Amino acid sequence: MTYTVTLIPGDGIGPEVTEAARRVIDATGVPIDWQIEEAGADVMDKYGTPLPDRVIESIRRNGVALKGPITTPIGTGFRSVNVALRAALDLYANVRPAKYFAGVRSRYHDVDLVVVRENTEDLYAGVEFEMGKPETEKLIADLAALSGKKLRPDSGISIKPISVSGTQRIVTYAFEYARANHRQKVSAVTKANIMKFTDGLFLHVARQVAERYPDIEFQEVLIDNMCMQLVQRPEDYDVLVLMNLYGDIVSDLCAGLVGGLGVAPGANIGTSAALFEPVHGSAPKYAGQNKADPTATLLSGIMMLRHLGEEDAANRAEAALAEVIKENKDVTYDLKPDRRGGVGTSEMADAIIRQMEKAPALR
Repeated sequence: MTYTVTLIPGDGIGPEVTEAARRVIDATGVPIDWQIEEAGADVMDKYGTPLPDRVIESIRRNGVALKGPITTPIGTGFRSVNVALRAALDLYANVRPAKYFAGVRSRYHDVDLVVVRENTEDLYAGVEFEMGKPETEKLIADLAALSGKKLRPDSGISIKPISVSGTQRIVTYAFEYARANHRQKVSAVTKANIMKFTDGLFLHVARQVAERYPDIEFQEVLIDNMCMQLVQRPEDYDVLVLMNLYGDIVSDLCAGLVGGLGVAPGANIGTSAALFEPVHGSAPKYAGQNKADPTATLLSGIMMLRHLGEEDAANRAEAALAEVIKENKDVTYDLKPDRRGGVGTSEMADAIIRQMEKAPALR
């Protein structure tokens, strides 16, 4: 069968790395009809928005999308397109594997973790009140009346919603992922000793869900201790399930354990749609130079292939990528031990395709 997949090149280095990933995925032999949709900073003048409605409609229609990085301004400008997509499509599970590949510069060589991050709640829900606004002043007064605690009048406020239903589905997803992928342990990561009515609720619900999976070890870890443990002995951990903000931070930490964001893929999964994208940003200063590492985008595409049930194609593409990285000949500069030399983005894709052609398809 032919799969119809929405392809969002993004901006900055996005078009280059998504094209490299698309060529490798096509070379697996899996028939895909790519429907290209524009989004990001580069289309603001054209559409008046970085996220045209047609992009969301395309993903809803096709159910699957591969997206390149998109620029998000810091502090000003439009809100993150990534966050908007997750909210619009209810992509509640953010899955970020952190796996070491031989040849990548790293202090750690025995890491194979998966971060499962809740995507729709927590401080990223966007319930914010700007400092100095009348509604903020009223909220501060109301909070003082309700809780007896006085906040500074020059405060900005963000609300942290954590629900039973949202927690149930993300923790269930983590356990189901662990079971489907033959993982042995799920660790729930919180600060429940301090934030008892949000993190505490998350942990309470996680314990209830864990009881339904006696075949998988369940562990409770405080977020600060988790960060220390990951740096000391990451090999002791398997699947981590976290709320939105902690998951964002810890997934970057885990990426650092295996070489950085350049080798960090990601998936955003909902009940009716799935969006695959690299964790790294758009790096606009490198746009159009054919030097960006396509690894994270390709690994995201490989996750997409597995989501589609194309396990053989995914395995062959990942094995070819791993061999090219291990040989360390036809790789981009960032994968070189001294970060010098290296080939271009498209040339690395060519090398992966050549390597993959050595392994016959099993379709």
